[in-house]
Amino acid sequence: MGARASSAPPAFSLPAALVSRGFALRPETDDDIPFLTRLYASTRAEELKVVPWSEEQKQAFLADQFRAQRLHYRQHFKSCAFDVIERGGLPAGRLYLEPRGSRLHIVDIALMPEWRGQGIGSAILRALQERAHGLGLGVGIMVEVFNPARRLYRRLGFVETADHGVYLEMEWRPGTKRAAQLNTA
Repeated sequence: MGARASSAPPAFSLPAALVSRGFALRPETDDDIPFLTRLYASTRAEELKVVPWSEEQKQAFLADQFRAQRLHYRQHFKSCAFDVIERGGLPAGRLYLEPRGSRLHIVDIALMPEWRGQGIGSAILRALQERAHGLGLGVGIMVEVFNPARRLYRRLGFVETADHGVYLEMEWRPGTKRAAQLNTA
């Protein structure tokens, strides 16, 4: 279940604006599992607030869910780049990106709570759009219906293409409003 070799370059390069602030991408390794478990738990904290479980039960549930997600990702996304977003050498998030025919598919993008709301995710998404635009590709993502990041995706020109119950499939394509902005940049 290991990730790509640590000497392999990331599948995507962060924008210069983030690199200048000390951010970097590197391939995920098994040594990252404790961090990735905490990151995963941070993405589920709001929904678990209302669950009448003890903190220990919540942590056990989250650890099980993380292991299941990690196994699923590695079994179903064979060509995915599993990268850790770092700042100053310390992990700050993750970006899982998989090329899929006519698009770059974001399998997962997440930042630790202290890095959210600072434009980091937006900068990464815009850079992904620019890279995809240059390749004549779209960018896709599956997002939970209650995820507040849906507003960001819509603002960046992503549209809902399919409803899978708890998940919405969203895609940005060259030729959209955001693509037109890239052409004039």
